[in-house]
Amino acid sequence: MTKKDLISICDLTKQEILYLLKSAAAFKKEPRQNVLAGKIMASCFYEPSTRTRLSFESAMLKLGGNVIGFTDGNATSSKKGESLADSMKIISSFADLIVVRHPQEGSARLASESAECPVINAGDGANQHPTQTLLDLFTIKESQKKLEGLKIALVGDLKYGRTMHSLAFASSFFNMRLYLIAPEILTMPEYILQTLRKRGVKFSFHKTIEEVIGKIDVLYLTRFQKERMDKTLYEEVKSTFILKKEMLKGAKKNLKILHPLPRIDEMEKSIDHTPYATYFEQAANGVFVRQAILTHLL
Repeated sequence: MTKKDLISICDLTKQEILYLLKSAAAFKKEPRQNVLAGKIMASCFYEPSTRTRLSFESAMLKLGGNVIGFTDGNATSSKKGESLADSMKIISSFADLIVVRHPQEGSARLASESAECPVINAGDGANQHPTQTLLDLFTIKESQKKLEGLKIALVGDLKYGRTMHSLAFASSFFNMRLYLIAPEILTMPEYILQTLRKRGVKFSFHKTIEEVIGKIDVLYLTRFQKERMDKTLYEEVKSTFILKKEMLKGAKKNLKILHPLPRIDEMEKSIDHTPYATYFEQAANGVFVRQAILTHLL
């Protein structure tokens, strides 16, 4: 690793991504390694989180390190008007590394410019979520036995879904073919599409999952980001795409369904019991991937 921080998946080279995935595989075989004893991670979550926060904290503890932090920005001095830049500068004097989640796009980059220690972006608004993409890639590689040349459908909220943004960028490293399925008002942002075009990523737009189910290797489904849109729009789109078990009849045998979770009502629970369901393993892999990231940034 040559980077001090991990703010965007675009900060990494293909070689660095593959290195982290290989390291994560080693941690999956032996998750408890006392390699970060004496190190402190600051877990700074200005937005709600379950999997990302707890997997980061679990990863650090299994590596022998310690964790400080908060789960509610309103319980910090930001409530008094302290700037994020000042907060990060001070917190970096207490810890060896900062993991930050914040509702504002670009906040993680600002944090990295202010802090004196490495900063990891755990989600900055509707922008990016690079560590989620690394565990997505790890899960895809583990389940498909490869990353190169796969066909992936991204379904749901492509405008505000930061996991979708980071994975779309990462697809360019591995010659992946993307099928974009979303309401027109919530399609992938144009700046991301422009980047995909420049990088030679093939993609197409579709109105239904059924159009592509027989072609794809991975179906990546995400919820509509209620917290980032007005109530009227959410009510209009929330039931647009619901994955039903019967829709999988024409699926390829190797199809795997991923979801960053939490899920609301965008898939039937009966899918949990099919061989396609991979989202719980995906979430569990977060610990090993984040162990790899923490180890190499520290």
